[in-house]
Formats: sequence, structure tokens, C-alpha cells
Amino acid sequence: MTRVQRENLWFFILVLLSSHERYGFELRRLINQEFGFWSGNVTAYRVLYDLEKSNLVSAKTTDRRKYYTITELGRAELEEARGFFRSLLAESKVDGASEG
Repeated sequence: MTRVQRENLWFFILVLLSSHERYGFELRRLINQEFGFWSGNVTAYRVLYDLEKSNLVSAKTTDRRKYYTITELGRAELEEARGFFRSLLAESKVDGASEG
């Protein structure tokens, strides 16, 4: 399960940023608090860098902290991902029901 969580860290980060801007260390703490796992320090910042490079988040530095905000493109990507995960869960329920 840990591998799935880390490989989809971008999704967890976008979910957290969808409510308001946050800084990197805060995101790591909230990932653990909200989703029950710790992301590696470098891993979280690498994902944030990739999200920023892809224009899914924007960043600004205030008081020596870099704050991240989800962009409109990021919101669209998040909604598409949510739809994908919902359909995946629905399919797994159908498959599970037909086996039993």
C-alpha cells in the first residue's frame, strides 16, 4: 500500500491544496494526519516541483516559506483523477459482487 500512496502523492497534495495554500512541511504533516502515511521529505518536495513545472500548482515565497496554491489546471486534473478513482472503486465493487 505504501508504494501506491507514494506513487499517487500528487493526488493527495492536490486534494490538500484544493482548500487553501500550504507550505511543504505543512503538506507532509497533513498527509500523515489526513491520509495516514508519511511521505519522504525529498519525495514531497520533488512532487511539488513536478506539479509546479506542470502548472498544476503555483508557488510564492513569503517570510522564507514557499507556499503552494492549486491552479485552475490543477483543479481540472484533480477532478479528472477523482472521477477515475470513483470509477475504479465502482468497478471493483461490481467485480467483487459478481465473484461472491
